[in-house]
Amino acid sequence: MTQQIVASTADLEPEEAKLVELQDANGTTVPVALVRDADGDFHAISDICSHGAVSLSDGEVEGCRVECWLHGSQFDLRTGKPLQLPATRPVPVYPVTVEGDKVLVDIDEPVAAAS
Repeated sequence: MTQQIVASTADLEPEEAKLVELQDANGTTVPVALVRDADGDFHAISDICSHGAVSLSDGEVEGCRVECWLHGSQFDLRTGKPLQLPATRPVPVYPVTVEGDKVLVDIDEPVAAAS
């Protein structure tokens, strides 16, 4: 597992998201939406909506879901599964670890992947 430090815990308020760009094992840039849910837990989900190919980190976060700002698709932050049409395909979800005040993400081993 190759974890990368992406933020400090103080960088995001509950129900807030931000774009982080990480490098995978092949050196490819992977856009990831780092999201803090309503309970204060951190999640990492692909930043690219599976329906409209737009940034999910620009969308609204409510509870444990993020809504795409363009067409209203909603995704579960834990599984990446779409909860609201028009999206029908899930997006990858990546493991997040919090160590002290550091938030780390591992994009090399998705815990859930688009199918």
